[in-house]
Amino acid sequence: MFSSTLSALADRISVPARRRSGPMTFTFGRTKTELLAGLTVALALVPEAVAFALVAGVAPLVGLYAAFIVGLITALIGGRPGMISGATGALAVVMVGLVALHGVEYLFATVVLMGILQILAGVFRLGKFIRLVPHPVMLGFVNGLAIVIGLAQLTQFQTSPAPATDHPGPFNMLNGTWMETPQLLVMLALVFLTMFLIWVTPKITKIIPAPLAGIGIVAAIVIGFGIDVPNVGDMSSIKGGLPTFHLPMVPINLETLEIIVPYAIILAAIGLIESLLTLNLVGEIKEERGGASQECVAQGVANTVTGFFGGMGGCAMIGQSMINMKSGGRTRLSGISASLFLLAFILFASPVIEVIPLAALVGVMFMVVIGTFAWQSLTIMTRIPKLDAAVIILVTVVTVWHDLAVAVVVGVIVSALAYAWNASRRIDAHTTVTDDTKVYKLEGPLFFGSAEGFSELFTIADDPDTVIVDFAHSRVVDQSALQAIEALAAKYVAAGKQLQLRHLTHDCHQLLNKAGQLIVDSDDDPDYELAVDYNVRLGRLGSGH
Repeated sequence: MFSSTLSALADRISVPARRRSGPMTFTFGRTKTELLAGLTVALALVPEAVAFALVAGVAPLVGLYAAFIVGLITALIGGRPGMISGATGALAVVMVGLVALHGVEYLFATVVLMGILQILAGVFRLGKFIRLVPHPVMLGFVNGLAIVIGLAQLTQFQTSPAPATDHPGPFNMLNGTWMETPQLLVMLALVFLTMFLIWVTPKITKIIPAPLAGIGIVAAIVIGFGIDVPNVGDMSSIKGGLPTFHLPMVPINLETLEIIVPYAIILAAIGLIESLLTLNLVGEIKEERGGASQECVAQGVANTVTGFFGGMGGCAMIGQSMINMKSGGRTRLSGISASLFLLAFILFASPVIEVIPLAALVGVMFMVVIGTFAWQSLTIMTRIPKLDAAVIILVTVVTVWHDLAVAVVVGVIVSALAYAWNASRRIDAHTTVTDDTKVYKLEGPLFFGSAEGFSELFTIADDPDTVIVDFAHSRVVDQSALQAIEALAAKYVAAGKQLQLRHLTHDCHQLLNKAGQLIVDSDDDPDYELAVDYNVRLGRLGSGH
């Protein structure tokens, strides 16, 4: 049910999804689509990168360089072709404290260390643990991030931002100075016109991506009629040169490490969580799986490099990734071209890009919000377990009010505790008595939550002299389970009765101490392992390794 909710997003994407069964053929039409999708993404990246740089307290070019470098490297070697990465608000809000206290050079050093940590996460294949994120958490992440993207666009309707505060909430930005009514109405009209053009263009033609058509037509109207509305150039000039290699100018000592390590760990975690969740979301659209560890390495390499070239670092961007998907981008070419177009804007085309009205880009982002929000999650609330519905709402609220990383961690913890509580009540045993032997056939997981219930299943005083505990339909999960088995064995031995343990896994054979001699080996003893490791080994065998 949850998978279908996420997959419903794919139904709103105009270009059909393809499976990972083979490489995509680059015809002239496909190449044109990828390049136009990249151009559309690049246009949307400019105001986002500038805005996030200003949030972090650094120069706009620091954000633009990060968008170019991170976007290019992840497009080349990332785990999911078609994903877009760059400077993001989730990272910027963490960076602002570091920059304010210690300066931008410490930020560059932190980004380098952040990248190294992400590379290590990929090398040790920690990305596979993203599968532990339940679907309700994923839905909450999608909905919360859509709301955050939408709220971020409201600042474009203001002439001055909200005053700084020690405890900025998500709606603090509403306290800025809003445009005068006439200009605000014109701005809103242009936003809605852009949204209408994006909606209607695919019904007329698919030659040009709908977001690009919306931006182009609205820009032409504004320039042609001389309409006075804010444009990209009003935020900041984007003109600059090529990024140059730059060693962070910070002292190399323990004091520096004490400053940058906490920030690097937080940034690495947030960047990987947002990137891997975006990887899953894009995978739903493209019907692809895997690539988590590769994406970790790609994000790490990208951030390490950008730290040495004066960039603020970044991660995957769900908004720009959805723009790319909606525009038809499905391969690495769209992400590569987006980064190269962005560099061209910085080097040569800044006068052209700076006259694009912000209203057109806001309209594009509002369409992203509509396309990203999992609307079906609202209709299934009454048909799913109440706890799952609560997790969706909880993760959505925490994402909006705090940040993505905390929201995902909270969602996973609540879901895990709920699962543990439910699973603890599923331990049961079916008993059969033949002659002087009683067999307990266990069902359900045996772990810390069900260990007490497991002990209560046995009537030691009333049992015959020979007792068999069959674990064929149970799973011994943790040390608490092993301890419960040891304690049960000790009770039967003290009662002078013979206990046999059957169908335990081989790792349990090794871990059990006191009850180890009671195990009866069988040819069909179960052997469990993590599915991702099993699949990787099968892939190696299939490749001849």
